[in-house]
Amino acid sequence: MSDTGIDAERRSFRRWALTPSLIVLFAVAVLPALYLVVTSLTPFQLVNPGSASDFSAPFRNYGLLPGDPRFVNSLWVQAKLSFWSVLFQVLLGMGLALLLHTQSRIVEFARTFFLIPMVLPPIVVAVIWKLIYTPDISPLYYAASLLNVTLPALTSSVQFALVSIIIADTWEWMPFTFLMVLAALQTIPEEYSEAALVDGANRLQIFWYVTLPFIVPILVISGMFRLIDSVKAFPLIFLLTGGGPGTVTEVTNYYAYLLAFDTNEIGYSSAVTVVMLLLVACISLGLVWMGRRREVMA
Repeated sequence: MSDTGIDAERRSFRRWALTPSLIVLFAVAVLPALYLVVTSLTPFQLVNPGSASDFSAPFRNYGLLPGDPRFVNSLWVQAKLSFWSVLFQVLLGMGLALLLHTQSRIVEFARTFFLIPMVLPPIVVAVIWKLIYTPDISPLYYAASLLNVTLPALTSSVQFALVSIIIADTWEWMPFTFLMVLAALQTIPEEYSEAALVDGANRLQIFWYVTLPFIVPILVISGMFRLIDSVKAFPLIFLLTGGGPGTVTEVTNYYAYLLAFDTNEIGYSSAVTVVMLLLVACISLGLVWMGRRREVMA
């Protein structure tokens, strides 16, 4: 059989091998997304099933969004949560990786220990922080009382509610950056640091001119993944603050949840979700474009 025939058989085999996976992906991901978009074009309410097929004013829901103060506020809350949580995750993950980049039995145990938060189910993480933030049973409040320090109720305080979510989210996902940076550090040839030491460079100079250029791409990638994933802090908000006090911690996906399940505004909730997904997609494409441009310039 000729090479052309073999290549044709391979392509045919790959298509048939991929077909079941593509069908499942289409059914699980594409169809719900299409249904979400279609629903966003209707005034669908659970108390009025016939409204699910009312397309008389398809863009009504989207027209209401700019004038909805709770929607605009939810975008601002999401932006603050994403910015600060990703910033702390990247910086603390990098610092921890630099600290534990050494060979030792104790260090190896510590590495494993610091990965635990990332592998826990999100609802378990939320329960852990619920216990930490509950004054009557919290070890944090108990330690503060021993030091004669009075802590406010963090999750019900206007000043600290969002901070408490940021802390919990950082604790959960900081190991992701730690793991990626640690893997990058282990690929840096030791000869570079040794040569810099011979030339008289100190530890800070070695980090700035040798180590940092190697790990910057990893920091960008981990930050990109965490920024995209930061919109999924729903379990923490649902269990710790319920979006409150007021709307201080009401991010966009939580607002969409309230619209759908508290007020039965399924159509409007779908429009909110579609806009949130489009914003996340735009941010993702922008970050990918910046990464490719950086590679071309390099």
